[in-house]
Amino acid sequence: MTNALFLTSDDVAGLADPSEYVAAVRDAYRQRGEGAPAKPRTTLRNDDPPGMLFSYSAVLPETGAMGGYMYSAGFGAVDAWFMTPLFDADSGEPLALIDGASMNPFKTGAAGGVAVDALAREDATKLAVIGSGAQARGQLRATMTVRDFETVDVFSPTKENRESFAAEMNERYDASVAAVASSAAAVEAADVVITATTASEPVFDGDLLEPGTHVTAMGQYHPEKRELDHTTIERATYVPDLRDRVPQDAGSFISAMEAGVVDEDHIHAELGEVVAGKAPGRESEEDITVFDSGGTGIETTAAAYMLYEKALDRDLGKEIEISPASEALTGE
Repeated sequence: MTNALFLTSDDVAGLADPSEYVAAVRDAYRQRGEGAPAKPRTTLRNDDPPGMLFSYSAVLPETGAMGGYMYSAGFGAVDAWFMTPLFDADSGEPLALIDGASMNPFKTGAAGGVAVDALAREDATKLAVIGSGAQARGQLRATMTVRDFETVDVFSPTKENRESFAAEMNERYDASVAAVASSAAAVEAADVVITATTASEPVFDGDLLEPGTHVTAMGQYHPEKRELDHTTIERATYVPDLRDRVPQDAGSFISAMEAGVVDEDHIHAELGEVVAGKAPGRESEEDITVFDSGGTGIETTAAAYMLYEKALDRDLGKEIEISPASEALTGE
């Protein structure tokens, strides 16, 4: 029998700030770039009731942890639940089970923040955000820790949502945050563009991107849905979170390949390879770069372990007992 820590959403909410998530996730992607194992998302779809069951995982040897997400979305309750099991990478013993919903925008935002730090120009001052939900909030909060943005233009189709988002973030940051009436207005002259939407079709025209722009696209991980058009993919140095994920569910890249605009050789490198210095990122001030983020066990495990350590320091959570197979797997 061994003890593991159960952490509720309330336990982990507010336990770490965005910069701490970014630091943990940056180190995790460095480990991935140096060979740490990680696999893309597995998706099981159900028709009646309609829903999906997802899972993905990673091993972070230097962190000393391994784990990932298993979560459901849809089904009869038409909701989602995120469970994060965390294991010791040396002994294999369970360390924690975390209710992972509240950390999701922060760990996903941290991956975007790491990509902006690795791929965007150092002098980037204008940020565009397309989307105004929880994921857009997480992306903005993480990205604001890696560059000194002066202006942030926000667009989402519902006027009330983009105005509320802009008002909230305007109070939080020194940067001027404004709601704009179209994605074109947001993207115009932007140094960094973030898309955090549920859109099935491209959310801006790639011809609008100025040379030197970085784009983080994180709203879609479906082979038939895309946030980016063919022009954006063709113009960009394309960097996914995991290379193996691209043919599986990177809809923007899949669509561009099917149209004959690009081929597999257009995949420049994984984010971890860039962070670890195994592959170049931006090679000139004129490069357009894209980070295609679909979510991985890399940022999930890194964030979960960071929260686990902070919870131990603050005596948070409840211990649960888990039996090893040597004791419980008896067949009796």
